[in-house]
Parts: sequence; structure tokens; C-alpha cells
Amino acid sequence: MKKPVYHIFLFALFMGCYYDVEEDFRMDTECNTDNITYSGDILNIVSNRCYKCHAASLNLGNVTLEGYDKISIYVNSGRLLGAIRREPGYSPMPQNESMLPDCDIRKIEAWVNDGAPNN
Repeated sequence: MKKPVYHIFLFALFMGCYYDVEEDFRMDTECNTDNITYSGDILNIVSNRCYKCHAASLNLGNVTLEGYDKISIYVNSGRLLGAIRREPGYSPMPQNESMLPDCDIRKIEAWVNDGAPNN
């Protein structure tokens, strides 16, 4: 391969990588944490990611997150955010799985910071 063609190929290759990184960054910043509701946002995240272990019928680790009254116990104690953020002193959740997506964590944080209303 001739050098000018080789340099053009390398330039195009690196520009493609830069674009991919830029696109990933844009996707992350599009996480909307305005007007987060329990019924419209949080329930969906928790039921899809947490109920497989923490539904009332399973109660693994003696933790039930099914229902607003149950999840609010863990919200008020700080255990929900501590676990999903994987902070020291908390059991990292979901256990033996990858961390929740950053956007989901940010939505839960926004809901908690808004007083975790039952809305």
C-alpha cells in the first residue's frame, strides 16, 4: 500500500472511532431525569431488574422491593441507592450481574432526591 493511501486509511479509521465515542457520549447525556415518577419510571426499572430476586414471592436476602410501601423502606434507609451505586458497606445490586445503566441510576437518584413520591 502506498504511503498517502495508508495515511488516508488511518485517518478515516481514527475518525470513525472518534465518532463512535462522540455518539456514545451524546446518548448518555440524553438521560432525562425531569419529572420522574414511581409509576411511570421507577416501577419499570425495579420490576425489570430487581423483582427476579426481590419480588414478594421470592424475598431473597429478606428484601422485598415489590410495592411502593416495601421499596420506600429501602429508599428511606439509604440502602436502595447504596446498593445500586455499589457503595462500600452495601451489598452490590444487582448481585452477580452488571451494574444498572447509569441513566437508570440517575433516574432513581432524581426520584429519591425529590422525596420518592408515590406518584
